[in-house]
Amino acid sequence: MSLFLALSPGLPRFEQPEIPERMAPFEDVLVTRMKGRGELTATWFPAAGRPRGAVLLLHPWLMWGKAYFHLRGRIEALRAAGYHALALDFAGFGGSGAPHGFFDHDVEAGLRSLRERADGLPLHVWGVSAGGYWAHPVLGRTRLVSGAMFEDVAPHLFEWSWRVIPSRRPCYLFFRTCFRSAYRFLDIRRHAGSMSLGAATYVSGERDRGVRPEDTRALAGLAGARHLRHRIIPGADHLGSIKIAGEEVIHLALETFRLAEDQRSGAVLDGLEDVPARTG
Repeated sequence: MSLFLALSPGLPRFEQPEIPERMAPFEDVLVTRMKGRGELTATWFPAAGRPRGAVLLLHPWLMWGKAYFHLRGRIEALRAAGYHALALDFAGFGGSGAPHGFFDHDVEAGLRSLRERADGLPLHVWGVSAGGYWAHPVLGRTRLVSGAMFEDVAPHLFEWSWRVIPSRRPCYLFFRTCFRSAYRFLDIRRHAGSMSLGAATYVSGERDRGVRPEDTRALAGLAGARHLRHRIIPGADHLGSIKIAGEEVIHLALETFRLAEDQRSGAVLDGLEDVPARTG
């Protein structure tokens, strides 16, 4: 884990900005990790009106942590559609404690907290880049989650780094050679087929060097879900899909969660490609 963090893109510790008043009501909460490994900071945004489900929001590898979701309207759209939202800080971000083990354990802790607060409602995950990546091992070993929305998720973080940060390729090769079991575990193509979701959608940008369109198609083709879709946003770079096609991305997420809940066979969304579901 120490070597993995050393090879990850460096980020300064950042004091998160205050949550905008326009997003009230909200509640700052602490999420307890297993085995006495400290706590993670999170924010609870209750649904507007009668709730129909709850969504765990998992941020990308950016210094803002969960504050990333203060922009682009994801939380507002979820609440208006009847979903509670829990935005989680991964270990090392915001006020969360230091990392202990890989970040899939943080996702597990977040899902436990969401289940406790959601009171029997359907649970969903919306992960962006690294957030969606770390959700895959967890979704491959749990049946708690109904639907998942993934934005800009690489099949393997070192494959992403190999293309985006070529100067560190000797280090990535060293990790792959000397830590083979860890390298295999980090390949989420090995976990995707074990997922058992009602619906899942993968979105990425046409111009993303780290998450190529063929990577998104391949990962979606492996994922275990009854309803599977993927969408490549023209002209978008990494983390750019929400900027170029924000309304479409949010619409896809809400439709994915509804599909997961309703189990509507044969539903087709405009502008999307059907992907045959494969279970593990």
